[in-house]
Amino acid sequence: MSGAILTVDNLVKSFGRNEVLKGISLSVAEGEVIGLIGSSGSGKSTLLRCINHLESPTSGTISFRGKTTRSDPASLNVLRQEVGMVFQRFNLFPHLTALQNVTLAPRKVRRIDAEKAREEGEKLLAQVQLAEKADNYPGELSGGQQQRVAIARALAMNPAVLLFDEPTSALDPELVGEVLEVIRLLAAQGRTMLIATHEMGFCREVAHRVCFLDAGRILEQGPPEIIFENPKEIRTREFLTRALHH
Repeated sequence: MSGAILTVDNLVKSFGRNEVLKGISLSVAEGEVIGLIGSSGSGKSTLLRCINHLESPTSGTISFRGKTTRSDPASLNVLRQEVGMVFQRFNLFPHLTALQNVTLAPRKVRRIDAEKAREEGEKLLAQVQLAEKADNYPGELSGGQQQRVAIARALAMNPAVLLFDEPTSALDPELVGEVLEVIRLLAAQGRTMLIATHEMGFCREVAHRVCFLDAGRILEQGPPEIIFENPKEIRTREFLTRALHH
């Protein structure tokens, strides 16, 4: 892992009077996998959405490769080519095939010609073990397959950072493993990733660092063996006892 590729400094996000993020600071090294854990409502998803400027920060700064990110359209266009996002609910276009979903952004944003986009899209679908589903529509795919198409779509822009917003939480239990396996492979490739997840065993396995969020703050962070085996904070221990027991 090399130096910081992404830096969050004193990030605050409020929705009306509800302050969801309360001064979060975080530095992400290139090639680092960070697991974000915490109860629902602790701020994990909002943090990821602010990093990708799907939500505008109330205050604080987010920097990518040393430059402060901004919310104007031109800056966002550049940022979202570099920082990809995989959502809980897939967000695929239902009227497009799996391959068309994957190739749309490279053709429209990066202006890649259709044949080259198709070749790259087919490779990405093969990487997520869905080569045979290229011409299927989302409605013809299982939830796990749709999420793997969504991962391929994020990869199609060749982003420097990937954000995963609880990528398995909308899936039936028997489909979770196939999505986690794809993310494991991405981690093994050295991809920079932030993963908000309720899958504690998976987080412990793939993350280089785990951040426990509670009520809009990073209450504790460290290597997974420390966070999961010997957390300092009582609140972290309470959460893990419940999460691991569940």
